[in-house]
Amino acid sequence: MEIIIAILSGVLMTTGVYNLLQKQLLRIVIGTVLLSHGAHLFILTMGKLKTGQPPILHDGIENYTDPLPQALILTSIVISFGITSLLLVLAYRTARENNTDNMEKLRGTENE
Repeated sequence: MEIIIAILSGVLMTTGVYNLLQKQLLRIVIGTVLLSHGAHLFILTMGKLKTGQPPILHDGIENYTDPLPQALILTSIVISFGITSLLLVLAYRTARENNTDNMEKLRGTENE
């Protein structure tokens, strides 16, 4: 199971980097979203996918799940949501002000 999630994380990161290198602003934002989702799966995989009791210690329970990777992923999801919303607002404002979302036209070269 861990190898499947590790491969899926790699695919998400690869498509995220590919979208980051595109010319349209929306594709760049989608690339950052895919890259952050790949990082979430990577953190989950590195925390070892264990099954067991909830992380509440009681007498007689020896096998319980580790809550640290889940807490890290939850924090990372909140941060990536904030960054995504900021990037969407900046991309929307840039597209409205300049009437384009093409990065080649947004460079500001004076030859045109």
